[in-house]
Amino acid sequence: MVRTPRGRNGSTPAQSHPQSARHPVPPEFTPRLRLKPKADSAGYVDGAWWPRSPDLTLELPDLLAVLTVRLGPIWRVVYDPAGWSPAPQQTTIGDKVIRLDAYRFEVWNTMYVFGRDTGMIVLRVIPSATDDDRAHAALMAAVDPEPVALS
Repeated sequence: MVRTPRGRNGSTPAQSHPQSARHPVPPEFTPRLRLKPKADSAGYVDGAWWPRSPDLTLELPDLLAVLTVRLGPIWRVVYDPAGWSPAPQQTTIGDKVIRLDAYRFEVWNTMYVFGRDTGMIVLRVIPSATDDDRAHAALMAAVDPEPVALS
């Protein structure tokens, strides 16, 4: 039996980087996401995502529920940690364990989502605190048929 150390008031100590997080499968919110058509391979990114908070493990279940339709089962997410609060090394959504890898990208606020069988989707992540009009413009620019430089 594994015991968790407890403080004087009976609470467990806070962990800044837990090893895993667990989430149910059904999405609670429709992600604010725009994807290029599957056949459109122009440009670096495949779309853009505007999460509602800087908590990656809270935001991923809804996003991955949608991306699973295109990629099949997802096994890994590589993300730019600059835009997120500290996240664990993995999260569990339903009965699937998803590996989370923080990596400081050359292109700021980029996320790679890997399907288990094949495929990858590259997303530009729009910070959650972005003004509504700017975020909407960035979502639309990411799927514009004319490639747009990322800033």
